Amino acid sequence: MKKSALLVALVLISFGLVCCGGGSSKSTTKPVSGLTTRVFASQSIASLTASPGLIIINAETDTLARAAVIGAGTSPGLMAISPQRATVLVFDAATNNVDVVDAKTESLAGTIPLPGPTTSMIAPTNSAGYAAVPGAPLIGSPPGAIEVMDLQTGAVTSSISVPSAQTVVSNPSGTELLVFSNDSDAVTVVSPLLVNTSAPVTTTISGFDRPVYAVFSSDGTTAYVLNCGPECGGTQASVQTLSIATSAAGTPVPVDAATIAMLSGSTLYVAGTPATNNACTGQTTAATTCGRLDIVNLGSMTVTGRVVITDGYHDRIDISNNGQLFIGAHTCTNIGNVNNVTGEVRGCLSIFDTTTPGNTTAVIPPDNGDVSGFQTISRPGATNVESDSVEYVAEGGNLRVYNTLTDSLLLDTFIETGTITITGQITDVKAVDFF
Repeated sequence: MKKSALLVALVLISFGLVCCGGGSSKSTTKPVSGLTTRVFASQSIASLTASPGLIIINAETDTLARAAVIGAGTSPGLMAISPQRATVLVFDAATNNVDVVDAKTESLAGTIPLPGPTTSMIAPTNSAGYAAVPGAPLIGSPPGAIEVMDLQTGAVTSSISVPSAQTVVSNPSGTELLVFSNDSDAVTVVSPLLVNTSAPVTTTISGFDRPVYAVFSSDGTTAYVLNCGPECGGTQASVQTLSIATSAAGTPVPVDAATIAMLSGSTLYVAGTPATNNACTGQTTAATTCGRLDIVNLGSMTVTGRVVITDGYHDRIDISNNGQLFIGAHTCTNIGNVNNVTGEVRGCLSIFDTTTPGNTTAVIPPDNGDVSGFQTISRPGATNVESDSVEYVAEGGNLRVYNTLTDSLLLDTFIETGTITITGQITDVKAVDFF
């Protein structure tokens, strides 16, 4: 009898621990929506049937969640996400506020006012975010700053003077930032951890040609700076190394154009639209101007391939889990009408298969509009092989879903048209779960 009573007591205690949180429970780790494979999409137009905010999407089925909208300002657009995907930053263009969203509770956690609009915002650590504000007013300095945001308190903690700061990128650890300013031939290195110390916070490095962006090596020791060249009023587009330890700039490697890039192993894919020599050779299109994708071998620092892509200013790029490179631009040449297909339809999206040796041809999907967001999705548990790897693309205000096995719109039982139907204007997309 004593043994039976003891056994019952142990069972009750164990049950109590689980109910009170002493044991593991899968349900306690789920967000409010109950989904574990989520994508947030920023929607910026209000109507009788829709409110602006973040749309929650079930990325397993490409369908909208029931709790569809998270309040995030009146005109949410550009987003950034912390490394652990616990915090999402959303820029509200109507108020110049950065809304801080808690990904687990799926609710607004705070609002951080900026002194002006931004088109470049990052959250390289879980506690700090940075925004480049080219018109930020600073007493005693020309306009322009990097605004340092504390994601825990929801406030701007400092404004670091960088005149006309347009774009900010970070090394993997978030300890060094590179800032690019309009119409400048220099790069500003910002060390945010040195704020409020006696050490210099910024270092200006010259010797570039209208630099606009950079990609860091995986160890953070080298940045591959993109010199925009003629496309931005300079002389020669190129890729140029920058040593973070010594601040030494390497020898430029000329490319056709350079405004955005993606690093994959020892290969750097560089996209842009040349100011000259921009014919659409090899493509059957009514467009008279095309962009270029240059393939740079970083081991030899040589260009090993060139591919014709759409024109426009390229500032979005992503690579899918199966090696399909998605390249997006804005202000490109739009041809035809995707809603009334009677001939060629063309927009700002190019897709390049990086897995085929010697490939020199890009796919130009029949769609219209600026590309403003990418998000690759991996669904290893899917039963339909065509939906195992997809890419979400915000193009022309629509949210498209691309099958990365065919580089075409995904058509399945959940999404028959290749488009997730959302009322409003979709600007950006971010995955908030690891999958």
